[in-house]
Amino acid sequence: MTTATTFVPTVAEATKAGFFPIRHEVEIVDNRELTDGVYRLTFRDEYIADHAKPAQFVDVYSNDRTRLMPRPFGVAEVNGDEVSLMFAVVGKGTAEFAELKPGDTIRVMGPLGNSFKTKEPANYVLVAGGLGVPPLVRAAQCIADAGNNAKSTAVFGYRNVHFGDDYVGRYADKVYSIDESEGNVITLLDRIEGELRDDELKPVILSCGPLPMMKAVAEWAAKRGIETQLSLEQRMGCGYGTCVLCTVDTTEGRLKVCSDGPVFTRERLGWGE
Repeated sequence: MTTATTFVPTVAEATKAGFFPIRHEVEIVDNRELTDGVYRLTFRDEYIADHAKPAQFVDVYSNDRTRLMPRPFGVAEVNGDEVSLMFAVVGKGTAEFAELKPGDTIRVMGPLGNSFKTKEPANYVLVAGGLGVPPLVRAAQCIADAGNNAKSTAVFGYRNVHFGDDYVGRYADKVYSIDESEGNVITLLDRIEGELRDDELKPVILSCGPLPMMKAVAEWAAKRGIETQLSLEQRMGCGYGTCVLCTVDTTEGRLKVCSDGPVFTRERLGWGE
């Protein structure tokens, strides 16, 4: 009897094929606290800087070898050969990263995952909540750098401190933000709906943030027939499709957020239909 096998590429095989380098050490050039417990970590790596697309992420590994699993962080910004990430301290691993100083080293791997599609002429509406902000800052940067007939409008929601506005403001054509004392991103979308509708460029929503927020955004967009791409935040183990920890229900069955995503259309997720 012949047994069928499924071929799953390993990291080494993917590296050999030229998809991305193996886990490697990088030097920290800056690490600053943006607000209580939220940090912006910058390291130097020419490969990631050259290849990181909006919504792709980097696996960051603890220097404590007893902590085996990496932490996946979305790329927030690229300047020359410097790559910036944003993260919140939620446990021992991220607490370790918060203590890193310029000159320290850390192991990383990436960029991983797929990306937002931003080549089409459009007004890209960047809707983020909390730590969903970093991939949308990178999206704004890529849209601005492309120099084609496209622009971006940032719509950011925060618990309190608006820590991402200054960064996205470097690239986005317009920035709207709100915190919990005023409402949420749906409040902002309702406010600017007429502006989006009257713009000569069609709106395309790119979103990342807490799951309930993204489902609400998908429903809002579906009612108005607006194309929507969503970058999912999901607990991951490996970050490249081997451990099957980050699966999510889609119209095509259960898919892996790390390798099939993190970006999915609302139609593929079946949200707001």
